[in-house]
Amino acid sequence: MGLAELYSEIVGTETRTRHRIERGELADMADDALAVGFGVSFPAVFFVLAAFDAITLDQAFSIARWSGLGLIGFYGYAAGRLAGQRRLACLIQAGAVAAVAAALIVVKALLH
Repeated sequence: MGLAELYSEIVGTETRTRHRIERGELADMADDALAVGFGVSFPAVFFVLAAFDAITLDQAFSIARWSGLGLIGFYGYAAGRLAGQRRLACLIQAGAVAAVAAALIVVKALLH
């Protein structure tokens, strides 16, 4: 997933700017792709634990779902801080994106 993100960023940037990206731009894009890769692979840890019978598969799904919610909230907070917002505004932003994510989790749980 991280490589797909990197490819998408390269193609999007080259299309938007109408020139090839430079090495410095690629390094920044690679950093972003690593963050995406971490976010996507983060829940996999719980399924590895389930494979080794440390936890049940149902527990792995529950932990992955709710820890993902925490990670999304953290991303909301971090995005606000990187944008230069004050801590309170960042907490509000984190709460808002976490609330949207929680609503999606609830809807998905009701539909499945």
